[in-house]
Amino acid sequence: MAIFPFKPSKSRRFDALVQPHLDAMYRFAYRLAGQQQDAEDLVQDVVVKLFPKLDELESVDQLRPWLNRVVYRQFIDQVRRKNRQGDRPLTELIGSEGQADWLDSLESDSVGPDLQLDHSRLGPALDRVMMTLTPDQRTLLLLHDVDGWRQEDIAKVLDIPLGTVKSRLHRCRAALRKKLQRELEPTEPAGRVGE
Repeated sequence: MAIFPFKPSKSRRFDALVQPHLDAMYRFAYRLAGQQQDAEDLVQDVVVKLFPKLDELESVDQLRPWLNRVVYRQFIDQVRRKNRQGDRPLTELIGSEGQADWLDSLESDSVGPDLQLDHSRLGPALDRVMMTLTPDQRTLLLLHDVDGWRQEDIAKVLDIPLGTVKSRLHRCRAALRKKLQRELEPTEPAGRVGE
């Protein structure tokens, strides 16, 4: 016989399931949205939508990837509502397939003089370029290259095949590389006469 013959309230059961994952959900939402307020709103919207679905929540085996998938889908829905062009599939990206991925080449901590960039210039440039990518592109790069997620886990969260994750990741990196190169190209000083 149980000490407490009653079932905990719906609110307590929900809190027990979701509370341990709120920080991770917020970090993921922040990576997607890029702003604190938008990330907080995104997580709040997800929590509000999930509360009535407690029974479904309790039946999920791996809750963290499932919650991240819900956050991602909610984010994409919001983007689609705001801007109908924000949902372009990653396969529409144009990348140079023949070139080595610039991001893949940055494995060593010691960079040669030809690859050294002023970090005070690179960080803001990378942030600006990341915000020009589509939400799908940003999500994929942030999950894999920034947060270190395995490709198999990304495939589960985004609900796409593993091969698709690999090809989209390659195309995203190529698109990021092109945009970053354009962003970091030196500009000609104004008013300079040709030599």
